[in-house]
Amino acid sequence: MGRILGGLVVLALVGAAVFWWVTRPVTADASVLEGIEPDLARGEWVFHAGGCASCHAAEDAEGEARRVLSGGRAFPSEFGTFYAPNISPDDAAGIGDWSALDLYNAMHHGVSPEGRHYYPAFPYGTYANATPKDIVSLHAFLQTLPESDAANRPHEVGFPFDIRRSLGGWKALFMRDGWVVEGELTEAQTRGRYIAEALGHCAECHTPRNLMGGMNRAEWLSGAANPSGDGRIPNITPAALDWSETDLVAYFTSGFTPDFDSAGGHMADVIRNLAELPEADRAALAAYLKAVTPVE
Repeated sequence: MGRILGGLVVLALVGAAVFWWVTRPVTADASVLEGIEPDLARGEWVFHAGGCASCHAAEDAEGEARRVLSGGRAFPSEFGTFYAPNISPDDAAGIGDWSALDLYNAMHHGVSPEGRHYYPAFPYGTYANATPKDIVSLHAFLQTLPESDAANRPHEVGFPFDIRRSLGGWKALFMRDGWVVEGELTEAQTRGRYIAEALGHCAECHTPRNLMGGMNRAEWLSGAANPSGDGRIPNITPAALDWSETDLVAYFTSGFTPDFDSAGGHMADVIRNLAELPEADRAALAAYLKAVTPVE
């Protein structure tokens, strides 16, 4: 009996050690950004392409108010309600004291400057494809925006999802490197892929997820349940979306569909972001959507 108990204790200790190792927050060191100089114009482009204002500006913000990234917007889901944080350049309430490396680790690894895992409501699974140059440039641009002293709201997440350490296991299971749409792509399709799969995080809403919240990459952009429980987010693969590239560019510019309907909900925020990009980028995104594998 003593040997059995001893063996169980050893197994438990080994299991705990493996869990602790697998779930540890992983970050990059400063060498990953060495020699990179920020480009403010590029940083502003990343700001719009990445949809920063869609989550971090006030829900009713318009015009210049969309550059005040005070946070607070609620994102309900089956795992709890998440609140976007203040990412304005305020040193105390926002991220004014963050380095470019802090932002890189947040966007590439989902880890805070304090070494804690972020919840994947922050789409670092997509941002991980962004280039270091783009993140350094975004960091510089964010520092030029207005400060806000709005306090962050804590997430409303119950047990066991409130165990941050377990998110390391989620990352090990569901974080994947590389592009989803591959093959011989045109220059426009390749550029559109970068906008969609590195910054715009289209798949975060339009791709179905498993019970643990991991995206089903085999059904990329084929539609998904709305995390709020209200309706369904549509399939935007060529199997369901038969709009022409011209129609798509017009939609990304104005929010009006070929049937004279208009974008609503979070998609209206996405349109505001896309409308800030050069038309060539909206055309590239349309070309990318035509290259996505059709899923019925």
